[in-house]
Amino acid sequence: MKLLVVEDEDGLRETIVSFLEEVGYQCEQAIRLGMALNKVNDYEYDCVLVDIGLPDGSGLQLIREIKKIAPTTGVLVISARNSLDDKITGLELGADDYLAKPFHLAELNARIKSILRRVKYDGKIEVNIERLRILPESRQLFFNDEPIVLTKKEFDLLAFFAANANRVLTKESIAEHLWGDFADAADTFDFVYSQIKNLRRKLLEKTGIDYFKNVYGIGYMFQVDKK
Repeated sequence: MKLLVVEDEDGLRETIVSFLEEVGYQCEQAIRLGMALNKVNDYEYDCVLVDIGLPDGSGLQLIREIKKIAPTTGVLVISARNSLDDKITGLELGADDYLAKPFHLAELNARIKSILRRVKYDGKIEVNIERLRILPESRQLFFNDEPIVLTKKEFDLLAFFAANANRVLTKESIAEHLWGDFADAADTFDFVYSQIKNLRRKLLEKTGIDYFKNVYGIGYMFQVDKK
């Protein structure tokens, strides 16, 4: 899952990003409103952590923009401002939750998990697709209750496809979701093909089902009967 952390306090931002990356998230950062606005317009995120008090404007403006261009993106407000007005305004603009500073990192992680369950998996703690059982929080995959071992990137890729089942995903969107800004520097998308090839092989070996469909000139589709 890919997060954007919008926070101008260097120490706090670095602590948050370090912790979230350690527990398995891919994180990008922004320290100014303008930078964050550019990122949400150029890239897709599963959840954005927004500080309201930014040096060049209000994080409320960012929430407004996120919900306009990507309404299913989760938004968690993290702010030292603990006033009722700020909280109400953020939630009315579409924020999913509000966490006042200071906070424990474990609580931050729990809030993010809760948001992702709601916005990506309809509130479920596990995702059942045919005979596949995906546990996003523990990063486990089962087929007929038999475990399938995946690498971190392979699981991230599966989770991305599962959240967008039966939709065509472009190679660009897949690359950007897995590698963020680093994908822009790539000359080809061979690394996307390689990851999908490995995941496809593992699923086929265990399930006998080829879930992936190549959509010529565009990307890939994860074809399933969602249950």
